Amino acid sequence: MTDETIKTRLKPHSAPRFDISRFGIGLLFIACVLLYADSNLSEGGGTFLVIAAVIGGYMAMNIGANDVANNVGPAVGSGALTMVGAIAIAAVFEVSGAMLAGGDVVSTIKKGIIDPALIANSENFVWLMMAALASAALWLNIATAFGAPVSTTHSIVGGVLGAGIAAGGWRIANWETVGMIAASWIISPALGGLIAASFLYLITHSINYQRDLITSAKRVVPYLVAIMVGVFVTYLAIKGLKKIWKIEFATALAVGFLAATTSFFIVKPIISKVSKTLSNDRVSIDHLFTLPLIFAAALLSFAHGANDVANAVGPLAAIADALSTGDIVAKADIPIWVMVIGASGIALGLALYGPKLIRTVGSEITHLDKTRAFCVALGAAITVIIASQLGLPVSSTHIAVGGIFGVGFLREYLNKNVECMNNEVEDCLAGKDNTDVQAFMDEFKGAAIADKSAMVKNLRKNGTDKLFLNKRNRKDIRRVLRKELVKRAMLGRIIAAWVITVPASASMAAALYFTIRGFMLP
Repeated sequence: MTDETIKTRLKPHSAPRFDISRFGIGLLFIACVLLYADSNLSEGGGTFLVIAAVIGGYMAMNIGANDVANNVGPAVGSGALTMVGAIAIAAVFEVSGAMLAGGDVVSTIKKGIIDPALIANSENFVWLMMAALASAALWLNIATAFGAPVSTTHSIVGGVLGAGIAAGGWRIANWETVGMIAASWIISPALGGLIAASFLYLITHSINYQRDLITSAKRVVPYLVAIMVGVFVTYLAIKGLKKIWKIEFATALAVGFLAATTSFFIVKPIISKVSKTLSNDRVSIDHLFTLPLIFAAALLSFAHGANDVANAVGPLAAIADALSTGDIVAKADIPIWVMVIGASGIALGLALYGPKLIRTVGSEITHLDKTRAFCVALGAAITVIIASQLGLPVSSTHIAVGGIFGVGFLREYLNKNVECMNNEVEDCLAGKDNTDVQAFMDEFKGAAIADKSAMVKNLRKNGTDKLFLNKRNRKDIRRVLRKELVKRAMLGRIIAAWVITVPASASMAAALYFTIRGFMLP
């Protein structure tokens, strides 16, 4: 990769810009939400419900702008999808997931982080949920403006926590649950990065480091695609369809295994046929992962729409229920008009403001080709499945971004080793006949990684004092590769945004709760 390419892909993030046209469209949507909610006042609640619906629409737009990028960003960054194609696919599948599998009820207290029994009355509960929803939406808006992918779940959790403490004091919070959520800041990206990097390591050694890439790809790629199909069918069964089809984990695994086996026998002859038209290089092999990436982006978007629409409509549904019944319940029905606001808001937010975060996730952290993006998507799905069965409160945003950093850091490690090996061999052969050196280097650079190791060992046997690079040489190589492959400034920015998400949304929610309370009390 040239320095010019690196600078283009990893250019510094620009300051937030105000776009009057997109703002106008967003404002028009909010006005439509207001009118739409007003036409559904049969639910009860009057002006408060209309205001809550407007805030819910605003929250949904911000979810679309920030969170959906994790599902399609790697596919766009790798070139498997264009920006327009990714937005179209994500919008269709997000709305489909929300409307078809979004469910009929939703938890009113996200993740059980506060005890609703300690809330004085339904009026205070409504103020609390409005403050939580508004603060989460504001925080997501700020994060999106600065190009930081953050967890929408953590944003609403922080909002509920902050407003809950403002309404009921410190004892209202379930601090054990809060601690588990804080632990997920480390668990989510670490697990996602480890699994994604493991798949990239497997592909690198079983295909990219072999002399005959095409033969290796014909053997390995059908298994990889089958694993992806099996994982995503399982993922969809336990996450994307859980609201309309209750299924045991063992059954979901069996269905996933059946899908994987079937896809293997379908894909194997297709890969064999396509490979006849490929050249023996990594770029050609990379194209084999295009369709799996599109498949992954679509299913991730569907599952996201089915699950995360609750972050937008959950508090709104809770407010509607409290206003109509006067009670505070653990679960609230989701009226169809509420779900429509959430689904349409996510789609519009994605179309208007999603490209910024899609570029951040897809190309501004590290360079993703289709193989690496495949590993990120597969790693994300596997991590969510594992975490859901272990009861770990992980974030899909943290998992996906952690996977991107994981493959980036693995590339640094692998490239450093190969570069060090190349330099060691060149140092070893310094001063020898140029013809012999060139012949050896041509053979060495075209060899599989295992053959390279054997050639280096053979040179060491011959004994030379020039074989090993000194410590300073190795450090220089590591520094150059680190600058090229992973952008450290982006790592720092994202981690900082993750760490302050819950405190920031909680602080804003507490302030908003007291503001609303001040206006409403006589």
